[in-house]
Amino acid sequence: MNTATPPTLPPLPAATQLAQARVLIVGDVMLDRYWIGAVERISPEAPVPVVRITQVDDRLGGAANVARNVRSLGAQATLLTVVGQDEPARRLRELLAQTGIRAVLGEDPQLFTVVKLRVIGRSQQLLRVDFENTPDHEVLAQLLHDFERELAAHDVVVFSDYGKGGLAHIPQMITLARAAGKPVLIDPKGSDYTRYRGATLITPNRSELAQVTGPWSHEEQLATLANALRQRLGLDHVLVTRSEEGMSLFTAEGAQHLPAQAREVFDVTGAGDTVIATLAAMMAAGADVPTAMAWANHAASIVVGKFGTASVSYEELCA
Repeated sequence: MNTATPPTLPPLPAATQLAQARVLIVGDVMLDRYWIGAVERISPEAPVPVVRITQVDDRLGGAANVARNVRSLGAQATLLTVVGQDEPARRLRELLAQTGIRAVLGEDPQLFTVVKLRVIGRSQQLLRVDFENTPDHEVLAQLLHDFERELAAHDVVVFSDYGKGGLAHIPQMITLARAAGKPVLIDPKGSDYTRYRGATLITPNRSELAQVTGPWSHEEQLATLANALRQRLGLDHVLVTRSEEGMSLFTAEGAQHLPAQAREVFDVTGAGDTVIATLAAMMAAGADVPTAMAWANHAASIVVGKFGTASVSYEELCA
């Protein structure tokens, strides 16, 4: 394998280091289902295209896609989440087993395992249909006990919050993880970031951060807003993913900016999952945050060139 790294990137942790790295991923899991077909006519019933389905593709989504990205980089991944007792849950179990992800799954018989169904025609998404509801509180309480049991066996903890109700106990989980000396990385959601208080690092994108801090008009204002948020919540780092503007990391020592790497963007679905998974895998393998950020930025530039929720391999990072 060619392990030479591009000159603008810091040294990449060795594959042997990543193989020993252990990441615990907790959060909202979903099945990303793609119905792909041909569009040859308009429906006589309504002015909509008729898609003749020729292919069905199921992929791990949400926190499961984060775990998949951790595994594709060569690190060990444990996924802790809640699913229903339905066909999508069975399919998720199959995909997790095929990918080599260790799954600790709570079951809620009343829960619809989240499914995002996308209908694709002529290489374009024509429609998305979501199936979801909120997990039971008692099942989530059991998830907290499972988390406490699993914590010691892992190097880094990732919380993947998609706002589906699976992280009701995240403040207690952060407290437990930090007390155990584990770095806590969070992909946030919503406008209430107080629930993430005490985390090591959060990774909002531009619009998510603006929803919490308000908009900014120049770089100095962004730095002021990000640092105020970091200090208010007791965070070590705020990493803002900025699409074509790259990434910006804000810490007590100052700010660091990485420009986006120029590539053709095909699909940004799941790019945030790749970013936080790469950060976690690199940190679990011993990399510092700036090094992990550089490789996460590189991984994001690769994954946006792929269709749908996808992952990046160690070999692709090396290439």
